[in-house]
Amino acid sequence: MDESMGHSSRDEVRGKLALIATQKLSANPELYKVVDFLNKSLKDYHVMFGLSKKDDRMTISIYEVE
Repeated sequence: MDESMGHSSRDEVRGKLALIATQKLSANPELYKVVDFLNKSLKDYHVMFGLSKKDDRMTISIYEVE
């Protein structure tokens, strides 16, 4: 991350992200495959999916890429 600019070069390439929705679920390693599949399949529709894990819960996030 470029600390002097306050953002990473990856953000510059993708543009701004606007959070659309989140959903918390029980942790399941298969969700990584689902998120990867969605990102690859829907990249031309200006959406991106994220996944985070905390303890035994996972949160899937949907973003609009501007």
